Amino acid sequence: MENISIRPARPAELAAVATLRWEWLVENGSDGLGEPGDFVRDFVAWAEENAGSHRCMVLVRGDRVIGMAWLAVVQRVPTPRAPRRASGDLQCVYVVPEARDGGLGGRLIRAVLDRARELGLERVTVHSSTRAVPAYARSGFQESPRLLQAQVARAGAV
Repeated sequence: MENISIRPARPAELAAVATLRWEWLVENGSDGLGEPGDFVRDFVAWAEENAGSHRCMVLVRGDRVIGMAWLAVVQRVPTPRAPRRASGDLQCVYVVPEARDGGLGGRLIRAVLDRARELGLERVTVHSSTRAVPAYARSGFQESPRLLQAQVARAGAV
């Protein structure tokens, strides 16, 4: 077996994670992104500022970060029986192209779901590309007739 590990990102790895995010944006046809160096700096600052609500898991081969997934944790309104409630949203799952189609993305998704269980989250949602739906389904995600969405962001925002 390869020297693969999945674990929470370390502060020193945030620049590598930012680079993966940049690669994801480029791969998906985003334009007008500016300079990669500026993005990496801004991304690392954002990740540090939002560490309490956004947890990053990384997929590491040897000492190289080759994948990432983010779990955004949202506190929910309490109920009398559940005074502390939270849900999660799986975001920015990405594995470098040369490491795809070997099950590593699924392992990464399942690691995030394990982390969500440890945190006691009620549910985890994901907004998926069509290509990735089967991977999420294999990890236990199901379509929900009760999940509705309102588009409130400006057109073209990523």
